[in-house]
Amino acid sequence: MVRAMNDSLPVERTKTELRKRCWQAIRDAGAARFPGVEGRIPNFVGAEAAAQVLAADPLFAKAAVLKCNPDSPQRPVRHAALKAGKLLYVPAPKLAEEAPFLELDPAALEPSQLWTASSIKGAFALGRPVTVDQMRPLDLIVTGCVGVTRQGARLGKGGGYSDIEFALLAEQGLVDADTPIVTTVHGCQILPDGHVPMTDHDISLDAFATPDGMVVCDRPFARPDRVLTDDLLPAKRDAIPALAGRRAAGEE
Repeated sequence: MVRAMNDSLPVERTKTELRKRCWQAIRDAGAARFPGVEGRIPNFVGAEAAAQVLAADPLFAKAAVLKCNPDSPQRPVRHAALKAGKLLYVPAPKLAEEAPFLELDPAALEPSQLWTASSIKGAFALGRPVTVDQMRPLDLIVTGCVGVTRQGARLGKGGGYSDIEFALLAEQGLVDADTPIVTTVHGCQILPDGHVPMTDHDISLDAFATPDGMVVCDRPFARPDRVLTDDLLPAKRDAIPALAGRRAAGEE
């Protein structure tokens, strides 16, 4: 577990420092794995075991439709979903496509294709690009994390795309405040409660799986029900086709 941070630090500085400590904690634990940890959702030794823990949980078992992040440590989760016959949506990196999600229907794939389809390259090759209004309502969201708390606070890698994805889906009525959000992490990614700042646009976790078991979170945090345009820099907003034409308050 990573030690606590100073509560007086500004939000972004606090998050930046916590990310650095999580990445270092994985290296110190000897759990860092290709393609590395720095600057990304860190791949870790034990990702497959954590995915097995998640796949055995009722939240995963009863979900027929889910969205999962495209990062390396969650590939075993994506594979498990496809093997179980679940409809899977994978977001395109940085939501940079006109159709920003890839729909993977295992019924349309050969069994030998499922592992390939669980990679981001394979998802682009074998999936169907879809817009938000072409998607089905989600039963479960699997997100990538740099750090987590037992309360359900989530520390991402700093891009904010998982938060934007949730907000876009909420606007379309495909998710709501009760849609379960989970992740898989190494035990050294668990941070002290109260030390991950949560803002209005941040999503939170209902549970997370480690190689040692499932942790159910208290989740005393609200979730966004729309894209908070004022929180986005214009250049970032304009680089996401699904947000084209939106303006923050005060913009002409």
